[in-house]
Amino acid sequence: MKKQGLIAYFEGRQVPLEDAKVSVLTHAFLYGTAVFEGIRGYSSATGGDVLIFRLREHYQRLERSCRILDIRPTLDVDSLCRLTVDLVRANGFHEDIYIRPIAYKSAERIGVHLSDETEIVIVTVPFGKYLEDEKPISLGVSSWRRTEDNAIPGRAKVNGSYVNLALAASEARGSGFDEAILLNEDGHVSEAAGMNLFLVRDGRLITPGVSANLLEGVTRDSIRTLAVEELGIKVEERQVDRTELYVADEAFLVGTAAQVAPVGSIDRRILGDGKAGPITARLKDLYGRVVRGQVSKYASWITRVAG
Repeated sequence: MKKQGLIAYFEGRQVPLEDAKVSVLTHAFLYGTAVFEGIRGYSSATGGDVLIFRLREHYQRLERSCRILDIRPTLDVDSLCRLTVDLVRANGFHEDIYIRPIAYKSAERIGVHLSDETEIVIVTVPFGKYLEDEKPISLGVSSWRRTEDNAIPGRAKVNGSYVNLALAASEARGSGFDEAILLNEDGHVSEAAGMNLFLVRDGRLITPGVSANLLEGVTRDSIRTLAVEELGIKVEERQVDRTELYVADEAFLVGTAAQVAPVGSIDRRILGDGKAGPITARLKDLYGRVVRGQVSKYASWITRVAG
């Protein structure tokens, strides 16, 4: 990953990325008391501009995560959007990028109780594919359960909670799978490790409901909208049992980093013919055109940063 010469927003100003450092006594470092967002920017067809996808919606979710963790940033959503556009422009990107804003408890002390001291850092880096999306991936159901809402809520993108997902992802890869699916404490399907899950059955999209302790994904919402409004596909948000994974016609993962990733097998049970299904393929293609500003109906989802 390129780091040399990049600029970050840190402690109220733009600084060289190598200077954006926190003390090892920072509360967020010691206890994981931070929330974050992952936002993608895509190079335009001409390669001159960067198109940031659903920038405002991501910062609205960051604001909600802050409320859950009692983080009180002084910057509002509009200000964060402006700062991000300025930062992307300052870095002079002409390729696909990833934007990582983090709001964190910045007190330098020992002690788990939450203080009022808060800072925001925004990092932008070049970023290509997160998952290999040309070949359908294999999933395995993890022995690690998704954290409960009354423990560490999955509804908030809390830095410390990603230990839960990291354990599941590492277990899956150690067992020969590409990614993991987590169940909640009730034994129902929650989400993949950092990605939301969709199944296809009898021409319908099925996805676990938000009460299954999953992240309310921006990409998840985008896919729901595109499926209904552009493809006329019915979407069911409901409880999903583990065995329903095995009888799905198709499945795919979605997320800012992963985008739309077709699934070929779950727990070594082949879905369909093991290739990307027709509905998955249509949504993957449509989403790819939308994020690159090629579908005018969704122009409001794009923030263009001129190169």
